[in-house]
Amino acid sequence: MIRLFRRRDAEAGPAPDDVRQRPAAQNLPGRDALEVARSRLAVGAVLFTVLFGAVAARMAYVSLLRDGTEPGLARAPHPAQLQAERADILDRNDVVLATSLPVVSLFASPKLVLDAEEAAQKLSKALPDIKAEEIREKLLSGRSFVWLKRGLSPREHAAVMRLGLPGFEFQNEERRIYPQGAIGPHVLGYTGIDNVGLAGVEKRFDETLRKGQPLRLSVDVRLQRFLEQEMARAMLRFSAIGATAVVMDAKSGELLALASLPGYDPNRHKTISNEALFNRSTLGVYEQGSTFKIFNTAMVLDTGRFSTMSVFDASQPIKIDRFTINDYHGQNRAMTVSDIFKYSSNIGSARMALEVGVEGQRAFFDKLGMLKPVPVELPEVAQPLFPRHWRKINLLTIAFGHGMSVTPLHVVTGTAALLNGGIYYPPTLVRRTAAGHAEAGKRVISERTSRQMRDLFRLVVAEGTGKNADVPGYEVGGKTGTAEKPGRYGYREKALISSFVGVFPMRDPKYIIMVSIDEPKGIKETGGYATGGAVAAPSVKAIIEHMITLYGLQPVDPAAAAKLLAANPPAPAAPPGAAGTPSATAPSLSQLVESTTGSPAGGASPPPAARPPATTSPKPATGGGR
Repeated sequence: MIRLFRRRDAEAGPAPDDVRQRPAAQNLPGRDALEVARSRLAVGAVLFTVLFGAVAARMAYVSLLRDGTEPGLARAPHPAQLQAERADILDRNDVVLATSLPVVSLFASPKLVLDAEEAAQKLSKALPDIKAEEIREKLLSGRSFVWLKRGLSPREHAAVMRLGLPGFEFQNEERRIYPQGAIGPHVLGYTGIDNVGLAGVEKRFDETLRKGQPLRLSVDVRLQRFLEQEMARAMLRFSAIGATAVVMDAKSGELLALASLPGYDPNRHKTISNEALFNRSTLGVYEQGSTFKIFNTAMVLDTGRFSTMSVFDASQPIKIDRFTINDYHGQNRAMTVSDIFKYSSNIGSARMALEVGVEGQRAFFDKLGMLKPVPVELPEVAQPLFPRHWRKINLLTIAFGHGMSVTPLHVVTGTAALLNGGIYYPPTLVRRTAAGHAEAGKRVISERTSRQMRDLFRLVVAEGTGKNADVPGYEVGGKTGTAEKPGRYGYREKALISSFVGVFPMRDPKYIIMVSIDEPKGIKETGGYATGGAVAAPSVKAIIEHMITLYGLQPVDPAAAAKLLAANPPAPAAPPGAAGTPSATAPSLSQLVESTTGSPAGGASPPPAARPPATTSPKPATGGGR
């Protein structure tokens, strides 16, 4: 083959003359390759420019133009993430108060919907609570994404699925459910449509619950339910506009129940009114009236210069500037500290406050946490109202509960500190551990002063204005309070906040109970009075009796309890499951007395007194009224 090639070259002969012009073109192949490479680079650059331009445009759309609530397919939850759903809220006995259930929500991509009119008509039949006009308006809005309904029921989900309409999709979500309904709404709060806490502990512990950590509260839902029922009965009976009640463990600061009426159902958060959302226990800042004499009396006794038998002149009104301080039912005589507290004397309380002075009074209230919001685990807490410049007139009026406004929870927390031996525990809605309990407390008064205050509390219920709260055998103590609400032109005489702070047993205080009724009206049974002793004390008594049965509490004075039951036999038991009645397994009051005394409650003669149960103090009761 090589030879042939060479022979042909030889036979071809010399090249024509014009062929000699080719040497300039011998480099043509190399130049063509260079131009081809340049062309390819230019095309590549254009393609990369278009590609990156498209990416940039998509990023701008996603971050700036698209609706932030639009669910993307790339955001579908990974199986491992399903465990991180919003955790449950439990009461102190592990009863579920709030939980989350999986639901689906319906959304549409209007640009993919073929016939908006037809789709609107069909969907309105599958989802009866949404009008066809509303659906049509969303589908014709020109947006790329619209929510149609969040949290479909299984039946609604199936109905929409059967329609098979293009442009409509479902998104897996969670819905917060409150199995107890409208029980404890101001404690629990609620979540929004996106399962974000908007009130109560749902908001306060939103991050914790989102991490999947269950929240165990100090609240007992059984007691909480009864409190709300009792407040509703009191509001109805006295034609009141609102009510609140708090039950606290005096030895730990744990809140067993906290009720505020009117309330709401957190399952229907879209219908909550501002009035129902208002938590009177922690947001309601009121002048507390004579319940403030609790703190005034403890302040004076804790100086060590006075005792319960110290005498102050309450024979004449006190005039200061253009104001006159009088008593509601004046004794018009010199009175001991015990009598001032028992008869709730404004004049005597003001005289006592003068012995401590302005600075001493302010310091004492500050020590009890009365000058700052109550430190409870709720976002809905209010700042107390007190004088910026504390003068002598303020000293006198604050002594009997006017001129300074705090919440009912302030009063309950302060009272617990004065009666539990003198240790202040911040209120809490979360169960405390033993270590946390020890760290939380701080001493605010002496044990001696605390014992004196217990005697005075018992005296008020045994002989004074709190007789309507007494439960024989359980040594109930308390203090009444009635305050006029301020108006545009001074105090409104008939607009009262009537309160009662109850404690039991006074031998070794365990429970603090406060009831406040907003604007009650006097009735025939109360002689037309709407004071704390007339309208709030009976509710405290009902709560105590319910707690005795609920927790199986033994009487500390069995002889007194048996004597009462002998004179007033218990009514026939309500049928099992009756609304508002204790559990069928809970012992009745008569059973508790019999178990303590060993004799029937209806016996002919009172049974001998039994020793106090092991849970009470072995020390004998001392002081007035026991």
